[in-house]
Amino acid sequence: MPNPILREKLASGKFFVVPGVQDMIATVIADKVGFDVIYGTGYWLTASAYGLPDAGIASYTQMVDRMATVARTSKAALIADADTGYGGLLNVHHTVRGYEQAGVTAIQLEDQEFPKKCGHTPYKRLIPLEDMVQKIKVACDARDDKRNTLIIARTDARQSEGLDGTLRRLEAYSKAGADVLFPEALTSEEEMRTACAAFDKPVMANMANGGLTPVPNATVLAELGYAFAIYPSLTSLVAAAAMEKALVDLKERGEGDPPGIANFKEFCSLIGFEDVWAFEAKWAPPA
Repeated sequence: MPNPILREKLASGKFFVVPGVQDMIATVIADKVGFDVIYGTGYWLTASAYGLPDAGIASYTQMVDRMATVARTSKAALIADADTGYGGLLNVHHTVRGYEQAGVTAIQLEDQEFPKKCGHTPYKRLIPLEDMVQKIKVACDARDDKRNTLIIARTDARQSEGLDGTLRRLEAYSKAGADVLFPEALTSEEEMRTACAAFDKPVMANMANGGLTPVPNATVLAELGYAFAIYPSLTSLVAAAAMEKALVDLKERGEGDPPGIANFKEFCSLIGFEDVWAFEAKWAPPA
C-alpha cells in the first residue's frame, strides 16, 4: 500500500525538501537522518547501478527493480522517476501498475520523446501535448490506490517552447488529472515564481546541482510558492567528491584511514547486521 505521508504533507501546505537517493547506502542514511519522503532519481540510480547516462537506455524492468529495492530498504515515502513511461499508453499503464506494486508512492512522468534525456542536458525532444495528456489520463486510471498513489506530470518544454509553452502544457496536464506539476529546467527565480503562481495544484522544484535552474536556499523556494523540492544529485555529487579525494590520498600518500570517515560499526547497524547477529545467536550451533 502506498505510504500516505506524501499526500498528508502536501495537504498541510508546508514546504518540504526531498533528497535524491542513488543507491541503498544513500537510502539508509536518508532514513537515519529522518527524511520521511525520498526521491528515486533516474539519472543517479542508472549511473550507480549500470554506469550509464540518463538517456533512456535503462529499461523499465531494470528501473522498477531498483525502485522496489529502494522502497524495501527505506521507511520513507518514495517518489520515483518513471521517465516517459517507457513507451506508449500500454507501457504507461504497465509502468504505473509495476511501480505501485513495487512500493512507490508518487510516479513521475515526462513529456519527452523516447528515448528521453536528462532534463538539464541538450537534445531533448517533446511529444505532442495531446499525446502527453493521454499518458496522464492512462496513468491516473491505472492506479490501484487512487487516493495515495500520486501522478507527477513533468514538462521539459522550457528550452524549446519557452515559459509560455511550459505553462500551457502543465495546464493541460493538470486538467488531465495530474496531482503534482513539475516544470523542469526553469532558468530564473522569476520564472519559478510565475510557474508556482499559475496553478492551484502543488508545483515541485528540481534542484539539480550544476544544472540549468538556480539552487537557492529552501526558504527562498518556499517563498516562491513551491510545495516541495527534490535534490536528485546532492548525495551522488557529494559522495563522488569525497570518494575522489579519498582515492587521491590513498594513491599519492598511502592514506587509508582518513579523518571524518564513517563509523564501520554504526554502518553495520544501518545496513542490518544486528538482525543477522541476533539470528545467529538464536539459531547457530555452538562454536
